[in-house]
Amino acid sequence: MQPIAALPPSGQRVHARCDLLGRAPYSDDADGLFRPYLGAGYRATLDRIAGWMSDAGMSVRVDAIGNVVGRYEGTAPDAPSLLIGSHVDSVRHGGRYDGMLGVILGVEVVAAFAREGRRFPFALEVIGFGDEEGSRFPAAMLTSRTVAGVRDGFDLSMVDGEGISLAEALAEFGLDLAAIDEARIAPGHVLAYVEAHIEQGPVLEAEDRAVGVVSAIAAQHRYHVTMQGMAGHAGTISMPLRRDALAAAAEAIGAVERIGRAGPADLVATVGRLEVRPGAANVVPGDVMFTIDVRAGTNAVRDAAAGEILSEIREIAARRDIVPGIALQQDLDATPCDAHLTDLMEQAVTDVTGAPARVLVSGAGHDAMVMAHLVPVSMLFIRCEKGISHNPAEAVSTADVEVALRTLTDFVCLFERRS
Repeated sequence: MQPIAALPPSGQRVHARCDLLGRAPYSDDADGLFRPYLGAGYRATLDRIAGWMSDAGMSVRVDAIGNVVGRYEGTAPDAPSLLIGSHVDSVRHGGRYDGMLGVILGVEVVAAFAREGRRFPFALEVIGFGDEEGSRFPAAMLTSRTVAGVRDGFDLSMVDGEGISLAEALAEFGLDLAAIDEARIAPGHVLAYVEAHIEQGPVLEAEDRAVGVVSAIAAQHRYHVTMQGMAGHAGTISMPLRRDALAAAAEAIGAVERIGRAGPADLVATVGRLEVRPGAANVVPGDVMFTIDVRAGTNAVRDAAAGEILSEIREIAARRDIVPGIALQQDLDATPCDAHLTDLMEQAVTDVTGAPARVLVSGAGHDAMVMAHLVPVSMLFIRCEKGISHNPAEAVSTADVEVALRTLTDFVCLFERRS
């Protein structure tokens, strides 16, 4: 088989590789895609991506927190890099292009320049972040936080659903706990971070556009909420005497939706997970856990809605004699993309498509919002069918992937000329 660097750049190859990585052994689920951080499917995926990076002319390493990183040297040794990346982990029953498409596009971009023998005053690096989704441990973006030196919420004692701690998982994967900070990128070693990602929304499809440029990423708050009541026999505890945790939670969930609907168009509020204990048909629920995800284009709108939601939860709990517990698990500020890089990405889209770029705000969170603490960031969105994501029905067209590949390639050239 010829190394990729000997082959013409191909959106079709990018598409096919994402499809390949959507099934076993690159998934921990034989019937669909689930690739949690540091799992068996994750290890197989890193091995395969590392091989593709090597074929594309890059030196390859797995860093101290488990990200896979490929480097294509510039004209001078140890030059700072333009970093291209996204994430390789997935949610349970996820789609094949969320995150992974951006990583494989980065590999293909480097391969295109390697085929030409073209080098830049900067290095090109491609990174596959290991944990963006938070689908294994109760915190998201652990690996990009480590790279960017933003370690809030990083707790080695946190455990997954099977009781395995983050420290144990890292050690089992063969990573040195004492060396984790070595994954941090020192200031000046990276010039900018660029992330290509499926839109995860319907705007580009509605406007018949293959790609779009992200101007900002929405602010997020994520909460873990518990309602503690009193379990009891469903047939013997009268209604006035009940401390039904699920009834309280149901009222609270209704408040989340009502407040989210009443806000501006950029506000969304979601309860995505619910656990009821003891979970028997003839027992009044004594304990309930649920999550709340609040997002908006600005911190002010997010904070106002979150404050109103939490106030109502406390009022509902007091009225129903329920003990509430509210823990903030994720706090991400609204992140504007760098204006200069956004201009370059808009120009690249126009160069490739012949039309002015569509600029939009991302309602979904991305590693770019963490990397913005370290370097200027830019994002390119790719159209996905019906806006579906985090779902096996997630789909992109090869033609759109080809447009994205050409756009990113042009962006690198523009970055060289205008930096």
